[in-house]
Amino acid sequence: MRIFDILGDPVRRRILELLGTREMSAGELVEAIRGEFGISQPAVSQHLRVLREGGLSVVRAEAQRRLYTLRAEPLAEIEAWLAGFHTKPAKASDKKLRKEAKHGKKRKKHKAALAHLPKVPKRRKSKS
Repeated sequence: MRIFDILGDPVRRRILELLGTREMSAGELVEAIRGEFGISQPAVSQHLRVLREGGLSVVRAEAQRRLYTLRAEPLAEIEAWLAGFHTKPAKASDKKLRKEAKHGKKRKKHKAALAHLPKVPKRRKSKS
């Protein structure tokens, strides 16, 4: 299964969020996920298996318990890949969109494209 297919499921994303805070036993994960999503223990176990086989978590046995830990490396690889989309040409394009919006040109067309950008404070006119 490909990484984005694995991350596409809200249950698996939530499991990763929980594992991002600390190592957790299978029982703790089942309890938390069952409470939030209302799914069965076998369904949670299936999600844990997908995460493990996808390389996003590791499991170790401790007596009768199975302890799961997040593997951050695959997520760091995704983050690095996504960072490639934040290039200087994209930032220049963002600046152009802001300028056009400020001057009222194509405002409606670019409104949605500008929604993700931080607000730019207006310059104060200096007293001369």
